[in-house]
Amino acid sequence: MYNVMSPKAEEFISDEEIRECLAYAEANKHNRELIDQILEKARKMKGISHKEAIVLLDCDLEDKNEEIYALAREIKEEFYGNRIVMFAPLYLSNYCINGCEYCPYHAKNRHIPRKKLTQEEIRQEVMALQDMGHKRLAIESGEDPVHNPLEYILESIQTIYSIKHKNGAIRRVNVNIAATTVENYTKLKDAGIGTYILFQETYNKESYEALHPSGPKSDYAYHTEAMDRAMEGGIDDVGLGVLFGLNNYRYDFTGIIMHAEHLEAYKGVGPHTISVPRLRRADDIDPDVFDNGISDDLFAKIVACIRIAVPYTGMIVSTRESQQSRERVLNLGVSQISGGSRTSVGGYTDEERPEDTAQFDVDDRRTLDEVVHWLMDLGYVPSFCTACYRAGRTGDRFMALLKSKQIVNCCHPNALMTLKEYLEDYASPETKAIGEALIEKELQTIPNEQVRAKAAEYISNIHLGQRDFRF
Repeated sequence: MYNVMSPKAEEFISDEEIRECLAYAEANKHNRELIDQILEKARKMKGISHKEAIVLLDCDLEDKNEEIYALAREIKEEFYGNRIVMFAPLYLSNYCINGCEYCPYHAKNRHIPRKKLTQEEIRQEVMALQDMGHKRLAIESGEDPVHNPLEYILESIQTIYSIKHKNGAIRRVNVNIAATTVENYTKLKDAGIGTYILFQETYNKESYEALHPSGPKSDYAYHTEAMDRAMEGGIDDVGLGVLFGLNNYRYDFTGIIMHAEHLEAYKGVGPHTISVPRLRRADDIDPDVFDNGISDDLFAKIVACIRIAVPYTGMIVSTRESQQSRERVLNLGVSQISGGSRTSVGGYTDEERPEDTAQFDVDDRRTLDEVVHWLMDLGYVPSFCTACYRAGRTGDRFMALLKSKQIVNCCHPNALMTLKEYLEDYASPETKAIGEALIEKELQTIPNEQVRAKAAEYISNIHLGQRDFRF
């Protein structure tokens, strides 16, 4: 039985503890004996502590770093195989009353056009996403109780789920909106959301308060404790994230591992996902001002060390990153990526692709079909699966399957079936050709003979117009 009475934010994200860990890691980054001990523990694939994880991140011994990368690849393969889940963001509104220094939606930005989608405009955006082949969305909205009340979010979710366009349907709506109350989280749960996502931005309280000088988001404790309230409200799956580039990366890396440990200890299940966005240029936002940017090499190591520390979590990299950067981190831990994304309000239906309402610059501008083709060329299986969510395999039920490594009997056949749906309905001829060969090959890797036979039967029927088989 887990204690549902969680400690306060400044207790489970202790500044003193983090600073002690940073000093410890600095003192031991060349300590081969200690690093070997940590790696030996990590090879059990049950995770390591935040204190151990920051030692691996700080390690600058070339041979040990190669071991770290190799272990991250092994863990990623063991838990998630070669499947990469696909999704797209959908921006509903950029009205916001917060004063976040790193976001162009901040209230003092008077020259960015403000826009809020009507329900009919949401329908048009969703149909455009369905015409690409997307089945999973993450809805985004600024915080504004007048323009974007919870009732608007709930109505929008209902609209999204109601749209059946050609063979398309959005089967999972994840939600990335501001911290709110237990009562409101219960309403989101009742609306059928998938994962509730909220980025901490930075775990350093002093930096957090400086970066959020005004608005509801300026309350560090209320924001940091949001996941506890979400879980109290019945939401099983939550997604953490920090915005690398705002603050010292070592501090925030340690903080996000501590947050994952806290959720595991007090709620019985850790984060469903961890996102690792890097600060990007946007309207009136210059990332160089923050002077905390991280290199591609360091970014890759952060991904690897999170995978080692929290082996069960899904890891997300969006189109903020370039094709080259995303390719590098796919086998180090990333299990979900976006494709064909627009970060502007109404960006999927406006042919001119207006960037004046974009939250950040997109680096990877390829179409979804190009991204799917690219993944398959690399040997990955693009997955549009949402079966676990719709079958009730969420929270501790999903984690139990994942940690026991039994999830492959669900995820792999479901990935192949949803890929087949994509190939039949949306893929270019070139993408379809490579996909058909990949499916035939990957079917043979399903370990359970009965599951393999049933998946093959389902896949053979998809071209007849049958859809949404799932294990």
